[in-house]
Amino acid sequence: MLKIRLAVCAGVAALSVCAGTAAAAPASPSTASAPDPAELKSALDAVHRAGIPGVFAEVRDAGRVWRGASGVADVGTGRPVRPDMRQRVGSITKTFTAAAIMQQVEQGRIRLDAPIGDHLPQLVPGERGRKITVRMLLNHTSGLPDYIVHAFPSLQDMSPKSLDDNRFRRFRPAELIEMGVNAPPASEPGATPGVYSNTNYLLLGQLLEQVTGTTAEEYITRNVIERAGLRHTGFPTGPRIEGPHARMYESLWGLIDPPRDYSVYDPSWTGTGAALVSTMEDLNRFYGRLLDGKIVNRSSLAQMQRTVPVIALDGSTIEYGLGLHKVVVRDCGTFWGHDGTVWGAGTISLTRADGRRQMSVAVNLQRWNGPDSSGEPRHHPIDDALNALYGQAMCGDADAGVRPAEGAGEASTG
Repeated sequence: MLKIRLAVCAGVAALSVCAGTAAAAPASPSTASAPDPAELKSALDAVHRAGIPGVFAEVRDAGRVWRGASGVADVGTGRPVRPDMRQRVGSITKTFTAAAIMQQVEQGRIRLDAPIGDHLPQLVPGERGRKITVRMLLNHTSGLPDYIVHAFPSLQDMSPKSLDDNRFRRFRPAELIEMGVNAPPASEPGATPGVYSNTNYLLLGQLLEQVTGTTAEEYITRNVIERAGLRHTGFPTGPRIEGPHARMYESLWGLIDPPRDYSVYDPSWTGTGAALVSTMEDLNRFYGRLLDGKIVNRSSLAQMQRTVPVIALDGSTIEYGLGLHKVVVRDCGTFWGHDGTVWGAGTISLTRADGRRQMSVAVNLQRWNGPDSSGEPRHHPIDDALNALYGQAMCGDADAGVRPAEGAGEASTG
């Protein structure tokens, strides 16, 4: 029987193991070589051959841009995947939400160390609301558990039924937050290591609405997405994605065979934690401008890059700031960014600290690792192929030590 680690929640898939693996050694000055288009295309093709229906990416290096794709956007028709396609980018949304919060900090409307109960006592009442600060929500040290296991209860019975039941369900943020707040605490507020939780970022969305007088999605669109000059990024208003995109196939560790298309899905279950749709070009532009001080000021960026250890949804420990992951790769450099998954779609975007090297990669299959005899997800050739692709894209070296989680999917959706 498969042991689902109810890591069926936002993000921290490929990136979590990246951070856990690479951070063991201090970063050396970057010796990354320039990306080789032929090697990058070969690495993309290898990911497709290993079992991903479609994979697409954009890599930037000192002003040079490479875009590529391999495989199909639709296994039924054979429609090819393209590098400019839109993608549900899951928990990459958290960086956008964190940037919006920091803008309000700059304007004096929010204090990072203010108790969330001062703002939202109806959502986090009593002593908990007095102990949990805005900063703790941003860096996942609030101790609030994730709501996903309660929103998708069949997962605890190793059944995908909840995925289909919720396809067109319209969740309210308050009801999802209530699920997380009412569950047993994951830890004490402020304790480290923190515990990654989507509940935190839905609360931050409600905080944004209270202090700005508009919806969080509208504020993020006007003040983060448009400020970054992104043309193909936005919050979907319904279950369908506008514009060219791939179908998104979910295997759920082999429980769904053949994998099922969940590209049509109401995003309200993820909201300001993981609902954005974007392109690889837009993601690279966003992180480049964020790290260049164009979205928040330098002081705010420094706060976002103050990391603490956080237990990711796959059980690994990552270095997490305020909506940013820190990934250190030996002889290649320090990278900042995020990753995310939703049902059927996985994305990772990393930018080197000097801004000269960027990688954004998307795949349209998730949780491909079936169980071994003990019920743990098995290693899969896809894992090795993604490892090589990330190494080529970030460092010009397929053996750079950057590797994905087992199935991008032990920590799964959002």
